[in-house]
Amino acid sequence: MSKPIHVLYFAALREQAGRERETRATAADNPAELYAELQSVYGFELPQERLRAAVNHQFCAWDTALAEGDTVAFIPPVSGG
Repeated sequence: MSKPIHVLYFAALREQAGRERETRATAADNPAELYAELQSVYGFELPQERLRAAVNHQFCAWDTALAEGDTVAFIPPVSGG
């Protein structure tokens, strides 16, 4: 059963998705499944292992359960020197 999830994109993911945020219906049960779904849609190049996931503005494990209306963000590594 699909549920609406708000997704926030940052840095390289924002560039590859061509947007900062979206609300999408998904059957993903956790951030790992959602990221895999988004990778297939947008062709994200970063592997999951290089990202942090956050649900409702709190960093979380990749297997954290998602509920209808959650806000999920995938945060790439920060670059700089």
